[in-house]
Amino acid sequence: MKLAFEQDDARQRIVGRFRLGGEYQGGSGFLHGGIIAVLLDEAMGKASRFYDAHAVTAELRIEYKRPIRVNSEIVVEGFVNRRDGRQLYHEGEIRNEAGELLARGEGRFVIIDRAKYGQKWDEGKAAAREPKA
Repeated sequence: MKLAFEQDDARQRIVGRFRLGGEYQGGSGFLHGGIIAVLLDEAMGKASRFYDAHAVTAELRIEYKRPIRVNSEIVVEGFVNRRDGRQLYHEGEIRNEAGELLARGEGRFVIIDRAKYGQKWDEGKAAAREPKA
């Protein structure tokens, strides 16, 4: 999907503006619910930048308020709600050009150790390249 988001430091929000085509529809010209979940998860996950932390999704809750038509301009925002140790609680919203709320999300993200995560990821990549017997 190649989702590009901007970091709005003044408002402490992650913001993306998108117009998704028919390849992302679930039916009858509306975006698939899974695509909506991906948009919110990405925006909320990127809100971890405000803590200068790398975090992964632990829980995700989506509330679908109104159907979102394909090829319509939408604004996706993610923002921080609170932090409890390594647990980050973020929220996200999708709105149309008129500012109407179309979907809302809440997520719990867990901060991970970048050094350990990077090492395990590199080990996994190396193992995947090894020839299988």
